[in-house]
Amino acid sequence: MAKRLFVGSLPYDTTNNQLEELFGQVGKVESVNLITDKYTGQGKGFAFVEMVTEEDAQSAIQKFNGYSLGG
Repeated sequence: MAKRLFVGSLPYDTTNNQLEELFGQVGKVESVNLITDKYTGQGKGFAFVEMVTEEDAQSAIQKFNGYSLGG
């Protein structure tokens, strides 16, 4: 069963591909949903990443909690 993670405090220029590559380091990513402004297309600073298994999700939480993407 897939596990959905909230990922916050992202730089506004973060892309779906960046998040998929990053979370792919700890397990298989089911989907990435970067939340964007519907008028400008710019990221709003948060996303939802869905991992394939609970174990992958827990690994991602342990590795990336407090992680700084892009400095």
